[in-house]
Amino acid sequence: MGKLDGKFALITGGTSGIGLRSVEIFIEEGATVAFSGRREKEGTEIAERLGEHAHFIRADVSVEKDVENMIQETVSRFGRIDALFNNAGGPAPVGSIETVDYEKSMQAMSVLFGGVMLGIKHVAPIMKKQGSGSIINNASIAGHLAGYSTSMVYSAAKSAVLQLTRSAAMELGENNIRVNSISPGATATGIFGKALGLEGKAAEETADVAADILRTAQPIPRAGLPEDIARAAVFFASDDSSFVNAADLIVDGGMIGGRHWSTHQASVQQLGAAFKSKL
Repeated sequence: MGKLDGKFALITGGTSGIGLRSVEIFIEEGATVAFSGRREKEGTEIAERLGEHAHFIRADVSVEKDVENMIQETVSRFGRIDALFNNAGGPAPVGSIETVDYEKSMQAMSVLFGGVMLGIKHVAPIMKKQGSGSIINNASIAGHLAGYSTSMVYSAAKSAVLQLTRSAAMELGENNIRVNSISPGATATGIFGKALGLEGKAAEETADVAADILRTAQPIPRAGLPEDIARAAVFFASDDSSFVNAADLIVDGGMIGGRHWSTHQASVQQLGAAFKSKL
């Protein structure tokens, strides 16, 4: 038996990275999944590969009408939505506060924060009518602490997602709807390539390079993988988390915990060597 047997889920940003792996694993765990993305060709091919339990819906989560249609199409097809994973995201402008591009920053916010808000807004009436549901929002450790993203705009957007999650959870929990978030750490996907100017397939092909570079970024000696986040999403979508609400699950190999032990010890030794002449 799978953890999601008999459940119907909707995953945004499902054509690559964390979203794609989540679609695959949700299906492996027994769910029937609708997933969205802006790239229709890729989405259609993925749905064909995954078979009858996968259904692609073309949608841009920064456009309210697209989000509304996506949710209504999912309900029309499945009859209900047991879990919504607001995963869709992307890079945000890099640069200092003095040089950051405002217009592009607002465009990024409309996806990173606006897409989450719209997903919650339009799925809430469906789940209220059902009397149950799980909403999962993809946040980031960059929303907890500064300096964990290539973009301060991305960090600000993810911080907003964390607070939106808590606020919505307190409201919707009264209707037996759980709202939680996941905060990935250094996860090897194409987002780093996109942030630095690459597009499409070229950006996705940088994931392996990112994995090698990021393997020492946290105490666990490897980069995070899309599967790590997908498994956390399965937990929140399943009945195993039926009493978990307004929570954020950090999946970062310990990155946010503090300084690495070995780095700290090297500093202590350096201090000791400097003080030796004084003793």
